[in-house]
Amino acid sequence: MTWDLGAGLESRAVIVTGAAGGIGREVAKAFAAAGAKVLAVDRPGADAGGLLESLEGTDHRYRAVDLGDLSTHDALVAEARSAFGELYALVHLAAVLRRQQHLSDVREEDWDFQVDTNLKATFFLCRAAAEAMVEQGRGGRIITFTSQGWWTGGFGGSVVYNATKGGIVTMTRGMARTYGPHEITCNSIAPGQVRTPMLLTGLSDEVLETMTRATPLGRIAEPEEIAGVAVFLASRHAAFITGATINITGGFLMY
Repeated sequence: MTWDLGAGLESRAVIVTGAAGGIGREVAKAFAAAGAKVLAVDRPGADAGGLLESLEGTDHRYRAVDLGDLSTHDALVAEARSAFGELYALVHLAAVLRRQQHLSDVREEDWDFQVDTNLKATFFLCRAAAEAMVEQGRGGRIITFTSQGWWTGGFGGSVVYNATKGGIVTMTRGMARTYGPHEITCNSIAPGQVRTPMLLTGLSDEVLETMTRATPLGRIAEPEEIAGVAVFLASRHAAFITGATINITGGFLMY
């Protein structure tokens, strides 16, 4: 085995959703640097300026897609297979957060908006990707993104968001059992506090300071510090890891 972080990713097709966001952009860049062919996806209207130009290598693609529209999923998977020969990995980061500081302020539309995007769409997109991998017969990788809040319940008005993230952990474990016989690994990454617009929008300085103090490393993470773990989980080095939730929280969570 070649002992480089992205071993086995050369010329492999990888779909990265949420690719215009803080973490997603760094994940897309990391996969491109490892030699993968990236189909980057984010919602219509997302600021994807300069994304493709920042990716090493050639033939990468970008698609603006509302993943809440389940009819778009099969087309994304088909595009990756058509453009790059087959789909090797799905790295699914796309999510939305709508903070409500008091549970009494949570409206049904707040619930539906987050659950439909973060959990419902995740299930159906991951299933579409995994079924394509089963058809291809060469294994593959499904990597979902949860949050430290799947364990803690969340802070700063994010209870509904973190309910969806708990669902993602359970769903990923179930898919690991379902698709393991096909050599498809399914794992989830749980970041802690990461310097992104999603974290900082609507979060009070007091809550952020409290969470930072509770982190043994004494700071919040930068997006690029998350990306390497996604590349590792997709590489040959992680071929026997499935059903895991990888905690990247600077010690904020220990389990």
